[in-house]
Amino acid sequence: MAQYRQAKADLLLEQLHRQQSGRLTLFLGAAPGVGKSYAMLVRAHALLAQQQDVVIGYIETHGRVETEQLLQGLPMIPRSQWQAQGRIWEEMDLDAILARQPKVVIVDELAHHNAAGSRHSKRWQDVQELLDAGIDVLSAMNIQHLESLGDVVLQITHIRVQETVPDLILQHIRDIRLIDLPVNELLERLEQGKVYVPEHIQSALHGFFSPSNLNALRELAIQTVAQYVDNDLRESSALTAQAALALQTHVLAVIDGRGQSATIVRASCRVAEKYTAKWTV
Repeated sequence: MAQYRQAKADLLLEQLHRQQSGRLTLFLGAAPGVGKSYAMLVRAHALLAQQQDVVIGYIETHGRVETEQLLQGLPMIPRSQWQAQGRIWEEMDLDAILARQPKVVIVDELAHHNAAGSRHSKRWQDVQELLDAGIDVLSAMNIQHLESLGDVVLQITHIRVQETVPDLILQHIRDIRLIDLPVNELLERLEQGKVYVPEHIQSALHGFFSPSNLNALRELAIQTVAQYVDNDLRESSALTAQAALALQTHVLAVIDGRGQSATIVRASCRVAEKYTAKWTV
């Protein structure tokens, strides 16, 4: 019983911290081109129509005309620029956003690795700072960038994704939205040049964008969103006495620091996330 009371107190403290920080809405897709940035901008216009203070901190349109058209009418904070190593670097201006203190900010490409000289090495860390400052964030990423899925994605695509987002970012999500397209429609968009420039289309079709890859990644994205919803409901029910047994779940991973240790850590993390369990390595 004492263990249950402690777990319940921990959940209450965690919920209090969430209420005091900004809200993260994540637009999750299975692959580039499904419409994540477009969906974020549509949501931004809806919030603007509700008289909310919305700004664009960073957006990637990838030259897609329909997405670029949605930029009209939305306030945008210029990116910061600096010169180093003989070239001009450009990133989201985190300090300008913090100084502006909007109610909501769009920060695209959550898994992006920032240029040298940035305060944080990863964009998700920028988002973390914005949330801690009480600013709501709309962001987007593809399922292959979730860190604990690295080994699964490698088995599917034979590609080790380098830009990843740690699963802990899911703890800050208030709303997760699956942006989905049937595989045949996504392939049509690719062939029409609506995803990549023409010279990259054929290599994409014979590589990452194979139908088998897309179907598997699509299933992963759907499972992740469903799991998040389950965890959200489980956390709410955990504040009642009926959840006492569930709160006792604890995942333990034992590693030797060699061989498959990283794989074991990622896999055990996924199990702990699935059951909202404590996790020890």
